[in-house]
Amino acid sequence: MDSPTRPQGPGGPRHLADLVTRAAGAGPDHPAIIDVTGGTTLTWADLDAATAAEAARLVGAGVGHGDRVVVRLANGAPFCVAVLGALRAGATAVPMGPIAVPRELDIVFSDCAPAVVVAGPGDTDAASCAAAAGATLIGPPDLTSRVADGAAVTHGGGGEDIALLVYTSGTTGTPRGVRLSHRALLANRAQAAELRPAPVTTVDRVLLSLPLFHVFGLAAGFLQVCWAGATAVLTERSDPEHTAEVLVAQRVSGVAGVPSMFRSLLDLPADRLRAATANVRMCTSGGAPLPARWLADFHDATGLWIFEGYGLTEGGPVLTTNGVGGVAKAGSVGRALPGVELRLVDAEGRPIDTEDPDDDEELDAVSDPGHDTGLVAVRGPNLFSGYWPDGEGGPDEDGWFRTADVGFLDADGDLHLVDRSSDLVIVNGFNVYPREVERVLAELDGVAEAAVVGVPDDRTGEAVKAVLVRAAGSALTEEEVRAHCALRLARFKTPSVIAFVDDLPRTPTGKVARRQLAQVPS
Repeated sequence: MDSPTRPQGPGGPRHLADLVTRAAGAGPDHPAIIDVTGGTTLTWADLDAATAAEAARLVGAGVGHGDRVVVRLANGAPFCVAVLGALRAGATAVPMGPIAVPRELDIVFSDCAPAVVVAGPGDTDAASCAAAAGATLIGPPDLTSRVADGAAVTHGGGGEDIALLVYTSGTTGTPRGVRLSHRALLANRAQAAELRPAPVTTVDRVLLSLPLFHVFGLAAGFLQVCWAGATAVLTERSDPEHTAEVLVAQRVSGVAGVPSMFRSLLDLPADRLRAATANVRMCTSGGAPLPARWLADFHDATGLWIFEGYGLTEGGPVLTTNGVGGVAKAGSVGRALPGVELRLVDAEGRPIDTEDPDDDEELDAVSDPGHDTGLVAVRGPNLFSGYWPDGEGGPDEDGWFRTADVGFLDADGDLHLVDRSSDLVIVNGFNVYPREVERVLAELDGVAEAAVVGVPDDRTGEAVKAVLVRAAGSALTEEEVRAHCALRLARFKTPSVIAFVDDLPRTPTGKVARRQLAQVPS
């Protein structure tokens, strides 16, 4: 039987900092954070006290209600305390990765005008960019600091106040700040907690090697742990040997990761992997497509299914999971979470099953009613409050937000993503969805990984380029790849440019960095 999760009724939390106080009241001595890299363990009472001290420190540094506080720290307890402290101080936390380069920092700092930047010692990039933005630079929080009696900060606010400002390039290529309110983030935590089996329960120890500056690791990971009053096991490293050691040593029962992380675990000897995952009850994956072969191989090796989900920063972030139906269906990201509405629309936002007899225009590039494909649109209390600074681009007047993702619903009502509309390749006027080609390439025994992108072509406008990682010991050739595709894909979908690499370029969250694929030598 599942352990109870924290219910949210009319009197439920309105402020994210309340989650820590609530967990500390329910289980003060229960571990909240086990920071493997830093060698630190904080109970919920410790975390609550450290959060209060950090809030007081930030207020002392001049932070006021609604001010932005940039947190640029590595995965670990100090990152969590810095974010929670900013929230308790009534500020908006802006998580940034320690790998962000000065150009990226300058763009974000000039856009959000932070009052304070929290960074590690010796972070000269953060120091110079903070100075240029007129922000105060301070070091990481002291995890042992405590607030003197009578000096605690009363946060107030919550609800529609912006809790997190998360920068994402999305389809524009230029970072945009996604405004996530306390309301949205708390609603998404409540929605996820309604799933059965619950992704996180009070007794769980959840491994988070995901970057905490990304909304998946921070909101769907750490804040979900806060909601349940569970334990977050944090590590900066995600190599398979280290992960296996942590799974055993920390008695991990839940793993939240990206597909490439689960794939890397398959490099371990089968008996070691099965032993390492003996205590694990739940594996969840997001951030990138989970190939069917990896899902099957992981289940064969461990007896565990990986429950794939779909989300985006603007959704707080989780929108669907195949945990709703309780079946890890290959190729599907499942159904909408409780409280989330989902439908497929055309580029104008019209549901794809709505016909306009007076409309003689050709179908737009991403909508095909004959095949039930369209843009994914969502509605729910978990949606963002538009983009920084003024809320432009948020949900429409009816509460719907149209994403750039193309998908279809199968007979069970489960969502299958075809691709992002921005990744569409158009060859001689015909639409090619990279994911379809990638699935065909993955069927080849000699292919470990595959990624597809469009490249300019003088004759066809664009051509399909495939970048492949050969399986160990494989001598796969371009001719074999083309012959395989020719039997399974229309001619215009067959890759005309093929390149082999040792590893696919990836973003810090494990997604394939498509913009870099075009530059890979053929």
